[in-house]
Amino acid sequence: MTPEQIIATVIFLVAMTLIVSEKVHRSVVAIIGAVVLMFTIMPFETAIHHIDYNTLGVLCGMMLFVAVVKQSGVFEFLAVLCAKKALGNPWIIMVLFVLLTAVLSALLDNVTTVLLMGPMTLKVCDLLDINPIPFFMAEIMASNIGGTATLIGDPPNIMIGSAAGFSFADFVMYDTPAVIIILAVILVLFYFMYGRKMHVTDENKARLMELEPFGQIKDEKLLYLSVGMVILVVIGFMAHGTLHVESCVIALAAAGLILLLSRYPVEEALLDVEWTTLSFFAGLFIIVGGLAETGVIEMLAQALIDVTGGNVFITMLVLVFASAVISSFLDNIPFVATMIPILLAMEATGMDVTPLWWAVSLGACLGGNGTLIGASANVVLSDIAKKNGYTITFVDYLKTGFPIMMLTVVIAAVYLVFRFPPM
Repeated sequence: MTPEQIIATVIFLVAMTLIVSEKVHRSVVAIIGAVVLMFTIMPFETAIHHIDYNTLGVLCGMMLFVAVVKQSGVFEFLAVLCAKKALGNPWIIMVLFVLLTAVLSALLDNVTTVLLMGPMTLKVCDLLDINPIPFFMAEIMASNIGGTATLIGDPPNIMIGSAAGFSFADFVMYDTPAVIIILAVILVLFYFMYGRKMHVTDENKARLMELEPFGQIKDEKLLYLSVGMVILVVIGFMAHGTLHVESCVIALAAAGLILLLSRYPVEEALLDVEWTTLSFFAGLFIIVGGLAETGVIEMLAQALIDVTGGNVFITMLVLVFASAVISSFLDNIPFVATMIPILLAMEATGMDVTPLWWAVSLGACLGGNGTLIGASANVVLSDIAKKNGYTITFVDYLKTGFPIMMLTVVIAAVYLVFRFPPM
């Protein structure tokens, strides 16, 4: 390894150690790590090139959007409606929320979905006087699993679709069946982990059943505006590839339009933006960018290919697991960006790399469930929880998230074996 590669690797490992220890706020760690990189091996102009402004734009835009939407009372309305339909049974409510999270993540994106689901979850758990953390854990995993299903659900899929020429229908044909199987399995798992342990008193159930969903609406005009805007946002996210605009443009346009039409004070909306989350991701993008810039990620990706000897079936299995594990700790965007030219080069030799594209897609997207920093949705929802007095630590999440992630990847690998059997 070159000196630059050693420095980039050490900075990344030290940053990860501090994030895991939680002795220093992760945003501070990310910012200092980024600054050290810029002082040592990577000039400022190069460093900021590695920041994924599209992701930050989606985060900021949807945080502003949700800040306005929630003033209508729509989250309270949906929370009470779902809870009443489930007759106050916390397990049935969790199942409904997991399925809703997965579907929305497939049609929108993970971050937008958890920003919508977070307030609903807090309201229901407050009404029933139960701990919301099991719900948050289930929703984080459902958001990443659901986002795996479609072309627009997760950024790696957008990148793979563009590079390989896959359509929305291709992802529905190849990724969605695996996602449906995985969702069914984890719902059974969630029942034994959480469902059978959740209990609600008859008094709290009765209090919930007395509530009227429409009685939760605070601003009827804003409600209708919000519903219309959410529909436009869904359409915008689904069509942004056809429109040739980035998803952040859709998110920021939605935020600007709803702020304009609702006349909600911009200053108050800005208070609801999770600036610690945005600063953390900006710093983390630069730290991971140091690994990409010095060629460390490319070395890892090439090593994965080399150990398989070019056998497509073996490479497929190695890629689905390696993509998942690496994407749990690194951002999956630069990893996928590194894998794309390697797969294209293999394809240029006449090799059929179709199974490898789907292995990277499933592995990189499902890998986001491995750690608390594995995906944007994880960080956003954990910050929402912390802001409301509930803490999800890195280690606590790792104990649950990583084994479940590995289980989902095993299911994905078995699915790939049946879909692309060895010749």
